[in-house]
Amino acid sequence: MASEYTIRIGGAAGQGIKFIGSLLAKCFSDAGFYTFTHQDYMSRIKGGHNFYQIRIANHPISSSRDVIDILLALNLETVDIHAQYLNENGLILYDPKSVKHHSSNPEFIQIPFTDIITDLDLDQVMKTSVAVGSILGSVGLETLLDFTKIIHSFIPIASSGVVASQSSAAQAGLDFVLQNVDSKKRFVPIELGDKKKKLILMNGNQAIGKGALVSGCKFYSAYPMTPATSIMLYLISKAEKYGVVVEQAEDEISAINMALGASYAGVRAMTGTSGGGFALMTEGLSLAGITETPIVIAEVQRPGPATGLPTRTEQSDLFFVIFGGHGEFPRVVFTPGTPEQALFLTNKAFHLAEKYQIPVIIQSDQYLADTQWTFEDINVDSLQYEDFRLRDSELSNIDSYQRYAYSENGISPLAIPGASKHLVVFDSDEHDQDGHIIEDAETRNLMVEKRYLKKMPLLKQEIAPPSFYGTENPDVVLIGYGSTFGVLKEAVEHLADEHKIAILHFSEVYPFPMRDDFDYVEMLSKAKRTICVENNVTGQFAKLVRMETGVEFSASINKFDGRPFGLDNLLGEINAYLR
Repeated sequence: MASEYTIRIGGAAGQGIKFIGSLLAKCFSDAGFYTFTHQDYMSRIKGGHNFYQIRIANHPISSSRDVIDILLALNLETVDIHAQYLNENGLILYDPKSVKHHSSNPEFIQIPFTDIITDLDLDQVMKTSVAVGSILGSVGLETLLDFTKIIHSFIPIASSGVVASQSSAAQAGLDFVLQNVDSKKRFVPIELGDKKKKLILMNGNQAIGKGALVSGCKFYSAYPMTPATSIMLYLISKAEKYGVVVEQAEDEISAINMALGASYAGVRAMTGTSGGGFALMTEGLSLAGITETPIVIAEVQRPGPATGLPTRTEQSDLFFVIFGGHGEFPRVVFTPGTPEQALFLTNKAFHLAEKYQIPVIIQSDQYLADTQWTFEDINVDSLQYEDFRLRDSELSNIDSYQRYAYSENGISPLAIPGASKHLVVFDSDEHDQDGHIIEDAETRNLMVEKRYLKKMPLLKQEIAPPSFYGTENPDVVLIGYGSTFGVLKEAVEHLADEHKIAILHFSEVYPFPMRDDFDYVEMLSKAKRTICVENNVTGQFAKLVRMETGVEFSASINKFDGRPFGLDNLLGEINAYLR
């Protein structure tokens, strides 16, 4: 029995690639398969070349493979580009009316999507559902699925007529494969075992949105900027149910200032953008720093500079978010490596932002934003919600209130303007304890000490150490942060029989984690080979580690073509270093 398959759907924007891929991912995860997807798409509405890749397995997976088993070609260009990645037993499915290809090669399987839809008297747009059914038939899933139920859950707003038509089209595609494609060419089904698992399917931006909701976020403002926009779209879809105000601002300057205004007014607030938008937000970031206004910012990276590659991925903004903004003020930067981490770190971001009255940045990238993962369970017990704002009952018992009162830990009482008899004043100029403008050196020193010197030691204690996965006392250590976690984890699993190997993955990078309970610096110093893997050209994370710890890595693997690491190619590069 096979243990996994990889499927790639290729074509032009506008041909329904994302619909086919997303519906297949839903089908596979509902059937109990571990599923991992990623997308490669151009910055255009129609045309160009895009693809959507799905990997399914009967064991946990966390990355994409470079070699594929099934290629669904919606145009001839897909065949030209991707046929080289097909394994020796792979299949290419195509509609002869869309792909003018005449080949006697056995891997080419004609599926007449257009004719099937014509025979069903349905709109040609439903060819995408025929394609879904044909792929399911090709991997032996014909007995596991209820199309009507799956399509209804996938498109909950669709009418019963649309659901019925989509289901009929999918079933027709599946039936055609079973009746017309030699069973010797079709793949054997993946063995799931006796117990079907109930799996949660989620991508990185959905996870950030979910994390915001469970953390009590009530205001989100943003200007649409790929690849962060789907956070806003997710929150819009949940806004009425959870009482969230979502505002599409005219630009990122307005977006961050709206969020700061909402936070000042008493609600948990968030904004999101990519690198170009974050550039516009840096003045607002500094405003949050001096006014000590809690705010959470999602910065979802794409390659730059300037417009760069709007729909591709990169880890090139690390230093930008750590050091961006004028002046010195505390901040926290999280870099989740999985959607599950994104959910919990968003929750932690809201907690720390309000507890310490600081900006907290969740840094992701296009790869993590769009990749879908399956999880067996997400333990929500560690989610936290603590209200750090002073409410009416607490304020009524005090005679005076100072927004920036000096304190032992640097944290001043946080009141809501207009909620009590006390005046709440803040100012973007340097100020005294009451919030009024000052110019004297003594107050300036006291305020910097309060905002920065007293808070930073406490913040450092809140930062978790890197996660460790692999062999104890390893000879080889792979180091990464953010979205490289999944591919590094699988690389270690593939190399464990040949090497004493492990990974250190950092998901909380600033303040940089230095914990007495995990001396990873000593482990790195004892390892024979240390390899830092990151999606940028300058090795920003390797430089950050060296700056904070003095550790020099023996090698670096950098990828900066706008595409994520694939497991097979990364294994090849690691093996080249280890020979």
